[in-house]
Amino acid sequence: MTRVPYATLIATVMCCVGVGVFCGTMYRGTTLTLRLFEDVFKLHIKWVEPVQLTFMVVGAGMGGLGLMILFVGCLSTGDTRNKVYRTWRGRVGGRISCAIFMGITYLLSLAWLLMFAALIIVTLFYTLAWFQCLYILPNECIDYNQFSFLFPEGTPEEDKRVCTGERKLFCKDYVNNAEIMFILASVSAFLVILSLVHYLMCLAANYAHIKDQEKFMDLQEIQFLHESEMSTLPKDRF
Repeated sequence: MTRVPYATLIATVMCCVGVGVFCGTMYRGTTLTLRLFEDVFKLHIKWVEPVQLTFMVVGAGMGGLGLMILFVGCLSTGDTRNKVYRTWRGRVGGRISCAIFMGITYLLSLAWLLMFAALIIVTLFYTLAWFQCLYILPNECIDYNQFSFLFPEGTPEEDKRVCTGERKLFCKDYVNNAEIMFILASVSAFLVILSLVHYLMCLAANYAHIKDQEKFMDLQEIQFLHESEMSTLPKDRF
């Protein structure tokens, strides 16, 4: 039990849960968004499927990174550290691996912060659309001509309005469900950011432990040499 890196293990669980929820909710959310544009606004978007594939690749990559950092944490904990990092080359390799993972984790933290900001904006748009569904009278159209910059050039003005016949499809089937998906995706992205910050703290601690291991080994060698010298001295001196 003393060889288990509990801090890194908690960060790995947080990362895997966050990435799993993120991939699932984003896949469902982008699917609902695609169907909304096709069925309500009569727009055909071709870049959604590559984005969904990207989410799957991101999920697999983050899972693999979490497992590798957990492996580094296991090597840097308890008696395992004393056995693995006995030699000078082993200690240098351990410090280099911790430094590389710290750099990767730092860059990923910035990328996930940008993703979190983008999700907040998308969630805000869906929340505004849901409020429009609630407070605009049923016999009136929901007009999105003020958001014409979101539509391709040449889109007819009538396609930018949601009127009575499409209102249930727009509000109940798409906006309500997609808003929930993007809220969950935002929460899971925040959880991933917390796990990456946790990883940074763990890697910094592991780097310090490996560095201190070199000093500990030097002290052991000095003590061994001192004991050897004391054992070779004649006893009549004492």
